[in-house]
Amino acid sequence: MSLDKVRHIVLILSGKGGVGKSSVTTQLALSLSLSGHSVGILDIDLTGPSIPRLLGLEDAKITQAPGGWLPVQVHPSQTLPPIPDAPITNGAEAVHNVEETSTRPLPTNQNGTVAHPIGALYAISLAFLLPSRSSAVVWRGPKKTAMVRQFLTDVLWPPIDYLLIDTPPGTSDEHISLAETLLQQTAPLVPSPNSPSPPMKLAGAVIVTTPQAIAVSDVRKELSFCRKVGIGVLGVVENMSGYVCECCGEETNLFGKGGGEVMAREFGVKFLGRVAVDGQWGALVEEGKRPRYGKVAVEADKNGNDNGDEQDEIEWRHERNGSDHVDKRDDALLVDKYRDCSLHAIFEGITRQLVNIVEGGHTNGP
Repeated sequence: MSLDKVRHIVLILSGKGGVGKSSVTTQLALSLSLSGHSVGILDIDLTGPSIPRLLGLEDAKITQAPGGWLPVQVHPSQTLPPIPDAPITNGAEAVHNVEETSTRPLPTNQNGTVAHPIGALYAISLAFLLPSRSSAVVWRGPKKTAMVRQFLTDVLWPPIDYLLIDTPPGTSDEHISLAETLLQQTAPLVPSPNSPSPPMKLAGAVIVTTPQAIAVSDVRKELSFCRKVGIGVLGVVENMSGYVCECCGEETNLFGKGGGEVMAREFGVKFLGRVAVDGQWGALVEEGKRPRYGKVAVEADKNGNDNGDEQDEIEWRHERNGSDHVDKRDDALLVDKYRDCSLHAIFEGITRQLVNIVEGGHTNGP
């Protein structure tokens, strides 16, 4: 079975479209990789696959191998160069609702600078099989169900710690097929000496919502779906919870605030945290630009440097603790550039909670 080398499977679910499941999946994967875990992303949103675009892999294609498909490698395991200073933020820490950051020591290079080892990241998506980005998938339920099952059985994953499955909205054919296949084909792992109960290969689901009542009301159905099919809920993420202006730092609750937290409390599941809207994250995944904040970035935008200045297309300059650094914008890996995003600190905390829940063998039961 293709899932034999996968240690933990985590579903990313929501009963509502447009809440940012694919964005949350991508950032969870990047954060898990940055914490040293090997990660795979399985995109089963068959009619609207977003993962390849978010990862900058729209031109990638699946490789056929004896026995199945090989996933596309986003980046191998390696050691990233150290960050000169602590990452700056645009104020998104105001909505950072997670546990305090770990202070565990990182390995150092021979010159004493901090090294940052990361885990490998792989991805698989129907988009890798389509002729072009604009190709439509017009399939009835049985064909979509068969495709989901094929993704679960025919992909030859290397040994990975976490497989994140990005799902379409709702509780339709794809979800039923996914739940049935996973529950049939996954079994408890051998318990660790410090674990009170054996951790499951199918660890559970992360539920994504936005704060407004109309989204929360639909996402509640996904929590009910998990209970009906027997999938544990690992926690709730409230996405698009606040926007912090990059110019003045003022926070505005565009879609309200706190709806996901209230829902988590009502269902007795863990609230993992709130995630702000960050325009720099959008620029990173859409244009490959390294996130930058503060006076220099604002002045560059006002002067129109991002609209035709060739030099600005090659490099950009930002301030950290009063010192300017010049960085190549397009050459670095996505995971490297993501370290400069304000959302990295938020997802670092969410990821740490998720790992503790999964590897401790505790979920909010079905």
